[in-house]
Amino acid sequence: MPPKPETAAGVLLPWADLDARHGPWPSGVRVQVWDGLTPEDRLPADVLESTDLWVMPYAVPGVERLLPRLPSLRAVQSLSAGVEKLLPWIPEGVSLHNGRGLHDASTAEHALGLILAAQRELPRWAADQRAGRWEPHFTRSLADSRVAVVGYGSIGQALERRLLACEAEVLRVARRARPEEDVHPVDELPRLLPRVDVVVLVLPETPATQGLFGKEELAALPDGALVVNVGRGRTLETEALLAEVRTGRLRAALDVTDPEPLPGGHPLRQQPGVLLTPHVAGGSAAFRPRAERLIVEQVRRYAAGTPLVNAVPLS
Repeated sequence: MPPKPETAAGVLLPWADLDARHGPWPSGVRVQVWDGLTPEDRLPADVLESTDLWVMPYAVPGVERLLPRLPSLRAVQSLSAGVEKLLPWIPEGVSLHNGRGLHDASTAEHALGLILAAQRELPRWAADQRAGRWEPHFTRSLADSRVAVVGYGSIGQALERRLLACEAEVLRVARRARPEEDVHPVDELPRLLPRVDVVVLVLPETPATQGLFGKEELAALPDGALVVNVGRGRTLETEALLAEVRTGRLRAALDVTDPEPLPGGHPLRQQPGVLLTPHVAGGSAAFRPRAERLIVEQVRRYAAGTPLVNAVPLS
């Protein structure tokens, strides 16, 4: 992190009045607000020229276009956990910080909701309600199921806590083995997958993870297994998944897809064993208060010359 500037720190935030809710800004901090929805051309030149720390608006497409117009920029705070698409935009000498931890609870509970909805056939019961049907039968359960969490980071850990509360067994999988935490490496998936009931992908999109879960991995799953994706759509091969769910051999519950948004006529939408949500796992009411606390902490750290948290390696 660059040392504290001798002049007033220019901070550009996506939301106003954070000081009214969290206490006054440190002396020497000049805060400006840009929500990403107002055209950037309306930002005064002096704001662009003096911004040292930029907290980017969340879930606003294209805001990275402002980066080349901030000549004094020293640090960028994203409110997203995954920042892979930002990396090419970060100027040399500027530090990047992600929103690690902000989406853990929201994403984990959404993943749990998808699993429970699929296992207990909630879409079917909702359709029966509308149609006036009353046709009860036994369903699958999450209790006593074996769930592989592929991408065992902070979100995966939050999901594990919820799965264990539902009496499921959890297999932890990450890029590399972590024997001290009982975490398996991804290259053990061919051995692990034949004995799981549910696999949950919580993966970032990187060159190593694109298409990581494809035809061979899906084929290794037992009949009736559920594939859940709350990470990035391109980590799961869409055509390979479609081939499996069309036959009814596998089921899927997806918050992210490839392509995204998923076209209205895409065949995945028509499969009875597929449940879709439109990339909303991280967007619950729990996000905003946590994001505000992170922003305030980062601004105070920056003003004090203290290293910011959640630094992303850029080399």
